[in-house]
Amino acid sequence: VQLVESGGGLVQAGGSLRLSCAVSGFTFDDYAISWFRQAPGKERQAVSCISTSVGRTEYAKSVKGRFTISSDNAKNTVYLQMSNLKPEDTAVYYCAAEVLTIETMPRWIFESTYDYWGQGTQVTVSS
Repeated sequence: VQLVESGGGLVQAGGSLRLSCAVSGFTFDDYAISWFRQAPGKERQAVSCISTSVGRTEYAKSVKGRFTISSDNAKNTVYLQMSNLKPEDTAVYYCAAEVLTIETMPRWIFESTYDYWGQGTQVTVSS
């Protein structure tokens, strides 16, 4: 099982970036894919989640309306389109995968839910 993030970089406040999470080694449709982020000195924070099998997307309040999660099942890739970026969005962004059902979907916000993680990609937003 492998998750590989890409697309991070340095951007000015108000700018946009699109992160990608390429997945291999398991049946893509069966898994929920989530994005987390971790800023220096802070705990890892759930950002967004998409589940094709459940048919839902979820967002943290801090990014709702600015970030959009999507998936391309043909490419086994999940995207996180980030717009109107703020300096407080600066962090290492990780994608994670786990099987979630409609009953367990609320657990998407917890790190401990996930067995599989990518290596992370740095996003830096300058003011």
